[in-house]
Amino acid sequence: MNLTNDGLSRLEYPGRLLAIGLSPSGKDLAVVYAVTGRSPSSQARRIVREEAGLWVRPTDEQVLKQGHADLLVYPSFLFGASGWAVSNGRQTSDVHAGLASGPDPVAVLSRALASWDYEPDAPIFTPRISGCLCGGQAALSVIRRGAEGDTLRSYFEVPLRPGKGMFVSTYRGPNEDPLPCFDGEPRRLEMPDLEPRRTAERVYEALGPRPGERDFRVSVACVFAPVSDPGAVVVHIINRHERT
Repeated sequence: MNLTNDGLSRLEYPGRLLAIGLSPSGKDLAVVYAVTGRSPSSQARRIVREEAGLWVRPTDEQVLKQGHADLLVYPSFLFGASGWAVSNGRQTSDVHAGLASGPDPVAVLSRALASWDYEPDAPIFTPRISGCLCGGQAALSVIRRGAEGDTLRSYFEVPLRPGKGMFVSTYRGPNEDPLPCFDGEPRRLEMPDLEPRRTAERVYEALGPRPGERDFRVSVACVFAPVSDPGAVVVHIINRHERT
């Protein structure tokens, strides 16, 4: 699945999105995290680097107060020598803490997310999407609401192949009300670039609006690091409000 054709460019409104893969050389781990928003409170955000992680932070505290702050401000990415944790909410901290429990990323996610449910934002009930990299392996998770209000938990191994990745998003893509939540398996995509700047730019471009439609883009962040040294990260962030 190509980033600019059958993949991201067909997603009018994916909500939040995370992808895990490898650079074309196979030497670098690669993770992309993207934020889109429809409401003023969702748009009033940016991604910032803080110590050993990336945080989603407000650009306007007053506008942000119109939304649900606990769902809008959180650590989106935490990294270190033991592995990486990424998600669309505060569960990132629990996933990161669980990395010390062993090298199996599916097991890390299942233990760390056992007490988490989908987001309490009725009537949408946004899924919680999460991922981790540890022990040279990767996994993704989606926690969503079932038809009768039950919690459905899915965990997926992510095969790490050069130039390839897989992604999940909170919504399926159509800009509808209520928003259709992501379901099924992670989608495949190509990761053809050798450095995070171009990868972030490619994703940002792919998420752009068609002529005459609204631009929902908020932020895109891409993190690369050598497979041999996951702690040596290189980060590139694009925040829409900072672009000229």
